Amino acid sequence: MPKKGSIILFQGDSITDCHRNKENPAHNEQLGMGYANLLAGELLANEPQNNYKIFNRGVSGHRVVDLYARWKRDCLNLKPDVLSLLIGINDIWHEFSNQNGVDAKRFNQFYRMLLDWTKEKNPDIKFILCEPFALPCGHITDEWFEVLDQRRAIVKQIAEDYQTVFVPFQTIFNEAMKKAPANYWAPDGVHPSIAGHKIMAEAWLKAFN
Repeated sequence: MPKKGSIILFQGDSITDCHRNKENPAHNEQLGMGYANLLAGELLANEPQNNYKIFNRGVSGHRVVDLYARWKRDCLNLKPDVLSLLIGINDIWHEFSNQNGVDAKRFNQFYRMLLDWTKEKNPDIKFILCEPFALPCGHITDEWFEVLDQRRAIVKQIAEDYQTVFVPFQTIFNEAMKKAPANYWAPDGVHPSIAGHKIMAEAWLKAFN
């Protein structure tokens, strides 16, 4: 469990961004409408004595290289004690849509560079590394899954190498699809419904604790 007064930062793409208000730093607007918001409510309500400061700096459309370009402003300057990172789907999506994705080798390289840079600034930081995921509906076709599996394996391996927490979101959604079809959890195959964000929050909180 993080110490009292810890700064918790959620980083990633549109799944984390989830329509957050980027102009207003108030917690109830800058946290967006997704799993980061649900988690902030849970943590702040159940552990008020810990006085967590929680930020969402996900940006829609971003790849791992886009995170690197804004990392000082949107991560290091906030001095997080806990960093939750979910990235990878746009590294694939941008390749299929306009041949501007990030290949597996560079995805691995830049992901590790982000963590190393962050740990250099705060050796005691705790990482929560989230598995990129997709569901077989909407924009997602069969050809996505081979390259997605590469990114999933990379993030899992990085979590093992850095001896930190790994949140298996793909596994969580695979189990959820036994209860309801894919488009119930993520209508376009990428962006979760409110139910999808809820099970993400539950999985993340289990890992956090």
